[in-house]
Amino acid sequence: MPLTALIAVLLAAVTHATWNLAAKRASNSRHFVLLYSAFSVAFYTPVVWWIVLHERPQLALVHWLALAATAVLHLAYSLVLQAGYRASDLSLVYPLARGSGPLISFFGAVLLLGESITWASVAGMLLVVSGIVLVTGLFSERHRAPRAGVIYGLTTGAFVAAYTVNDGWAVKVLSISPFLVDYAGNLFRLVVLSPVAYFDRARLSSEAREYFRHALVVAVLGPLGYILVLYALRVAPVSHVAPARELSMLVGTYFGARLLKERAAPVRIAGAACIVTGVMSLAFAEG
Repeated sequence: MPLTALIAVLLAAVTHATWNLAAKRASNSRHFVLLYSAFSVAFYTPVVWWIVLHERPQLALVHWLALAATAVLHLAYSLVLQAGYRASDLSLVYPLARGSGPLISFFGAVLLLGESITWASVAGMLLVVSGIVLVTGLFSERHRAPRAGVIYGLTTGAFVAAYTVNDGWAVKVLSISPFLVDYAGNLFRLVVLSPVAYFDRARLSSEAREYFRHALVVAVLGPLGYILVLYALRVAPVSHVAPARELSMLVGTYFGARLLKERAAPVRIAGAACIVTGVMSLAFAEG
């Protein structure tokens, strides 16, 4: 994995965990996905317009299909993730979502995008996933609504894998700007969720005041982190980038344990070591 891609993934890990903490703190909001999508569209529209005017991208049918796919997948991902945060702990849902996603993405990239695999990349992927199992405390710790947390976490992970493979193809093969890929998802969420929110305007107004800061954090850091990942996908294999993103899980689990007072266990140190070792193996793997 090129050094620039690794740096982009490391920066994305911090931003991703930070906005997920904000999303967890706003888990009682019914319209939070709409709120941060609206703020994100407002914030990034000038950048997208600048790209359109200066690069003048020529979008054929296949490009629009890729953008439509990422829009639908990100909508489903956002709604399922937020439902998971309402139902269970951040330190369970977040690592499961981030852990199952790269496992599916790894094989999806190999089977669908024709990426090559090496012993180092396979070992790295397995170390990352094993570390995530340890860090979640899935088999050793008590979590609020563990069954619901597992279901929501794995479902979210499936959507993560789907949009990772699709978006990797969009930016690598179709050469679509990472800004356009992310913007498509936010714009689609805004359009789809607005009619429902319109008939619940009183609650929407109340939640906008209560969760304004949390929505703003997600609106800015969510796209920023994912654009960094999309850049990494342009210059490195999807099967390497997807597992390496899981460094964000270390930060997210720390936030859950320290800031949200969720349970933690010493075994997580071993899990953290597995993740770091796995990411280093992916960073130096050829392919």
